Amino acid sequence: MMIDDVRKFKNKIAENAVIGPFSKTEDPAFIEIMGYAGMDFVILDLEHGPNNIQILQNLVRAAQIGGILPIVRVKEGIINDIGEALDIGAGGVSVPQITNPDEAARVIRAARFAPDGNRGVCRFVRAAKYSSTDRFQYFRESNELVIILQIEGEEALSNLDDILAVPGFDILFIGPYDLSQSIGYPGQIDHPEVIKRMKHIVKKSIENNIIVGTFVDTIENAKKWKEIGVRFISYSVDVGIFYESCCDLIKQVK
Repeated sequence: MMIDDVRKFKNKIAENAVIGPFSKTEDPAFIEIMGYAGMDFVILDLEHGPNNIQILQNLVRAAQIGGILPIVRVKEGIINDIGEALDIGAGGVSVPQITNPDEAARVIRAARFAPDGNRGVCRFVRAAKYSSTDRFQYFRESNELVIILQIEGEEALSNLDDILAVPGFDILFIGPYDLSQSIGYPGQIDHPEVIKRMKHIVKKSIENNIIVGTFVDTIENAKKWKEIGVRFISYSVDVGIFYESCCDLIKQVK
């Protein structure tokens, strides 16, 4: 855990939009390169990616070397993943498929030490520099790590006000693809009904002083949602970015 990086990230997003990709790679070099390129964060994906906690630990190290905030998206419904991700030094966690305030509160309890939560206590972990960090400093600073709640369906929309009222999380993240599927337009993230619901979430979040994030996979959508008020811009996935770059290169050379 590098608390200075977390604080730098929070200061930046309080004033401006930040950008970073999801990642499904197992290669730490790719993560390090993202930092050198100027990305603000990377979401290391356990939900849809092939990685496990052992591989993840080296990806987190690479992010810290490259100066990019490592955020881990845990698997849906597996609360234990939260503590594991934070123990290895992640700067935050992103938790999918939050549908109601009880689930939101459960996430926060799992990610915070007392008095803010009940995260399992162990200071002999990488995040505490294997016990070399003062234990009380470690417990205190760990409660500053980033918590992102992902809302991705109709049930979450119906409980939006109650979710927004839960104290202790940093970013509300809209999952447009799952949302599009939930309302009957799977994959159509630019459908007017999907856009309507996303704009509603953004508006309500801003009214409640909650920072909003979303996933985009085009430059046009990144600019659009930034203008609407989204500050946490998750731009595509590293493997997709690499694929598109390869395709563009081939087109230009041939």
